[in-house]
Amino acid sequence: MQKQQLHLTLISFLTLLIFTGCDKNNDPAPKTKTELLTQASWKFSSASAAGTDITDNPAIVCVKDDVVTFSANGSGTVTEGTVVCNPTTAGNITWNFQDSETKLMMSSGLFPAGSGLFTIVTLNETTLTLSQDVTIPPSPIPVPVSATYVH
Repeated sequence: MQKQQLHLTLISFLTLLIFTGCDKNNDPAPKTKTELLTQASWKFSSASAAGTDITDNPAIVCVKDDVVTFSANGSGTVTEGTVVCNPTTAGNITWNFQDSETKLMMSSGLFPAGSGLFTIVTLNETTLTLSQDVTIPPSPIPVPVSATYVH
């Protein structure tokens, strides 16, 4: 009888150990879009217009060395490198999410011909891809332009 009770106690203990060892509450909560956006500065990586890679196009050389920093309080900065856009895109900015955090509104555009409203294509730990329709002279028709930034 004592041997059966010892086995029952041992089985109960092992069962309890297995179930408490598999506690899934230890997983960290996924980061919010604000946390992902503000965790570090973003450096330009690549760009495309209407699906064509324009990363090496001379028309965007002034944004290729830009760094964008977002702060959790809705402020931020755009810092231009040695090649400055005309008009400049550098300076202090304000930002907020719109449309259920699918769009990013900035008080200043990132492209000289663009606006401050972007569709968020990708936002994760390492990549920020923003898209907007931009009218690139001499064409009067806006084309979708995407820019990718990385940490």
